[in-house]
Amino acid sequence: MLNPEPAGHGQAKVPAEEPGRRLLQRRFTARLLPQLRLLVEECAAREGLNEPRRGEFVLAVDEIAGNAVEHAGGSGRLVLQRVGDELECRISDAGPGFSETVIPELLPGLDGAPKGRGLWLARLVADRFAVAPGTDPAGPRGAVVTVAVRLP
Repeated sequence: MLNPEPAGHGQAKVPAEEPGRRLLQRRFTARLLPQLRLLVEECAAREGLNEPRRGEFVLAVDEIAGNAVEHAGGSGRLVLQRVGDELECRISDAGPGFSETVIPELLPGLDGAPKGRGLWLARLVADRFAVAPGTDPAGPRGAVVTVAVRLP
């Protein structure tokens, strides 16, 4: 599963506006993360995503959602959809925002630090990964993280 090149780099991008078949849409807080993880796993299984890819995808989604809760105001919004031959999850938040450049290329935490691995891991296991600024009627705010895997 480890690619010589970080996932999402140098690969074709799916346009943000491409319509998909919506499978799940939920707002979440820390209390709802376990339920959200289960719902994402059920949807992924229904769409035919097999193990071990399903577990990797669910873990990536869980890490991104957990980051939204921890670093972006305690809540977020998840949209899971099928876009072509991919299962795509977009997680948005209303935090301070960030860019993909903050994600290290190499495994973070080798110095013993327990944090900083979630987005790195999500990008590693994804077939497509992107970070974009969020939108708010008052102007840019938050972030939208997209993680997608190809379906068999």
